[in-house]
Amino acid sequence: MKTDLIHNLTETFEAHAQETEGGIEFWLARDLQYLLGYAKWDNFLNVVSKAKTACEVSEYTIADHFANVGKMVDLGSGSQREVDDIMLTRYACYLIAQNGDPRKSEIAFAQTYFAIQTRRAELIEQRLLEAERVSARKKLTQTEKELSQVIYEQTGGNKNFGIIRSKGDQALFGKSTQAMKSQWKVPANRPLADFAPTIILKAKDFAAEITIFNSKERRLSSESAISHEHITNNEAVRNTLLERGIRPEKLPVAEDVKKVERRLTSEQKKSLKSPDGLDS
Repeated sequence: MKTDLIHNLTETFEAHAQETEGGIEFWLARDLQYLLGYAKWDNFLNVVSKAKTACEVSEYTIADHFANVGKMVDLGSGSQREVDDIMLTRYACYLIAQNGDPRKSEIAFAQTYFAIQTRRAELIEQRLLEAERVSARKKLTQTEKELSQVIYEQTGGNKNFGIIRSKGDQALFGKSTQAMKSQWKVPANRPLADFAPTIILKAKDFAAEITIFNSKERRLSSESAISHEHITNNEAVRNTLLERGIRPEKLPVAEDVKKVERRLTSEQKKSLKSPDGLDS
């Protein structure tokens, strides 16, 4: 299919997108019928029916993606009459394309178009998750700096911070920091947190925040007192995770967060240079 045809079909399809008052994007089936090369409504309804079945098989609610509506059309006499129509979500349009006649160039385009759109959505979701993890790692760094400062101010030295943090890891994972580093194959000179999944970063951060708060409120002034507080908080967080079916020490290692951050920065620079940077 020629590039200019793909460009024209893309623009035409997106030009027919509408939004409800609630901001939900939709297309009308009678518009999509012609965009996909179907001259007869009844023939197109057969494709819509298959798409509805596919929607149901995928365990989505049909009514959420295929909403029956009426549409006023102009008659040759200058009058109007109402005809049946269907409001379709983007997902519904995708299912219709997948169940259409692939011999039609319009259907072939639509199938390719939605495959690309789905891939773009996957990339966006992946990048959002990666950005969330980078953000969680930075937040934990800041929280641990604050905890170190609290320990220094209230015990007279910050050499105890590493000991207290290690005791927290033992309580959270049921294993020592070194044992987890060995399990995840973390380089000796790198922090365990750089290879922890997002949920663990947030768990450690939450426990540390509670330790900071209670250490200040209760004016804990010794390493043993703050250690006990930190252990208790990490044990509480661990129990919450276990109750939800999440065992911290069983989670797989995550990609080096430094690499993730560099990749996100690089991709952001590319996207600023080219609107197609997302697909590069």
